[in-house]
Amino acid sequence: MKLDISSLRQYIRLFDAFNPYELYALLRLRSEVFVVEQNCAYLDADNKDQLCHHLLIYQDETLAAYARLVPPGISYREMSIGRIITSKLARGTGLGKELMKRSIQACYELFGEGPIRIAAQVYATPFYESLGFVVDGEVYDEDGIDHIEMIKKVDA
Repeated sequence: MKLDISSLRQYIRLFDAFNPYELYALLRLRSEVFVVEQNCAYLDADNKDQLCHHLLIYQDETLAAYARLVPPGISYREMSIGRIITSKLARGTGLGKELMKRSIQACYELFGEGPIRIAAQVYATPFYESLGFVVDGEVYDEDGIDHIEMIKKVDA
């Protein structure tokens, strides 16, 4: 299925600006993917959400994709994108790449141009490389899943 970008609605919210329905939708999606689908018991509520911007992409009335935009100095010295998710129903449509392009652009607009660091699941390394990220570190285990840090330089 091909993605119809015109059908998407995007919102960027600070934590304090969420209405309860938006907050419930994003926490549910994060739980569906990271806890249930990936069978990974971990504490999602890490006290960083309150310090970040949140990019939500809706298709019709459904939250289809989400990313947390992290200012420099919170997770890493650099700005970061985390909790990157597309809903199961939206996978294979190109929405993941669209989410990342919008997240990168939003980071530059919110925090200025600079490097962006992510903690990628190892299997997704080629996907992030296609967006200009390069491996920057060694593979490590996070909650039973192999991860690796990657960075996108401004000119990449």
